Amino acid sequence: MKIIDVENWKRKEHYQFFSGMKSPYFGIVTEVDCTETYQLAKDNQESFFAHYLHKSMKAINSVEEFGYRIVNDEVIAFDIVHVGSTIARNDGTFGFSYFEYSNDFQIFNQNLKKEIDEVQTSTGLRIKNEALPPNHIRHSTMPWTNFSGLLHPTDFDPKESIPKIVFGKFSEKNGRKMLPISVEAHHGLMDGFHLAQYLEAFQNQLNLK
Repeated sequence: MKIIDVENWKRKEHYQFFSGMKSPYFGIVTEVDCTETYQLAKDNQESFFAHYLHKSMKAINSVEEFGYRIVNDEVIAFDIVHVGSTIARNDGTFGFSYFEYSNDFQIFNQNLKKEIDEVQTSTGLRIKNEALPPNHIRHSTMPWTNFSGLLHPTDFDPKESIPKIVFGKFSEKNGRKMLPISVEAHHGLMDGFHLAQYLEAFQNQLNLK
């Protein structure tokens, strides 16, 4: 972890410009090809969600800007980003989950299973946002429907700097499984270039068998 010297930062003007807005967020909605990862999960009789979430986290941790956060009016660059995700319950509600990231899929999957079990036996949101460390990322999944656009709730706090990623239901196109994804981030901390880096890294991970 390090504190960014904003005065000497190449993004100084970008950061100051966008941080002065009530809603400094930008994002993209696109698709990634999840065919190989879906087959990998099926062949190993493992959760497809666990596999693509792990691959997303690998991609996130490969792009430095996804670890930038605004904390106490300072820009902090965290060395590692941990896992946050909504988990659906059978009663139609959801709860928040959080656990530390591991590059090892088996450890990651064990931690995810534990969080899923705890969400399923709890009520409400389970975890308050303010209780989570800033160096996590917010994942959500809408496995019931495909989408080509998405709107996030926001309290218009320009210091809210945790990126949000949402996945939808995959669709079949020309024999390939295409997963919709929405990525939203603070424009003072990153640009479209960095979102593209994440999406490229994520696709590369999804292609691995």
